[in-house]
Amino acid sequence: MNTQFKKGALELCVLSQLVQGDKYGYELTERISDLMSIASGTLYPILRKLKEEDYVTTYLVESESGPARKYYKLTDKGKQYQAEVKREWESFVEAVNRLMER
Repeated sequence: MNTQFKKGALELCVLSQLVQGDKYGYELTERISDLMSIASGTLYPILRKLKEEDYVTTYLVESESGPARKYYKLTDKGKQYQAEVKREWESFVEAVNRLMER
């Protein structure tokens, strides 16, 4: 898959996964990697940016099999942002599809 396509869509992918529920970083990477190839560590800069912009919060959960895991949770602001970006994405995809049909 074209890396430029992925670059533009990964933030929306992360947000959309978090709409479904809180997840830790590795879990997000695994879920997204199931459908598109991404390098390890690709999502952490996105998650850091989302946290800085108050779209997500984090909390730690102790793990029986290793160190505590940092979970990411969408804030109300993050849920609104995800819905807005999703609408923009759908409009963009529709426009691209129309142009490809011409």
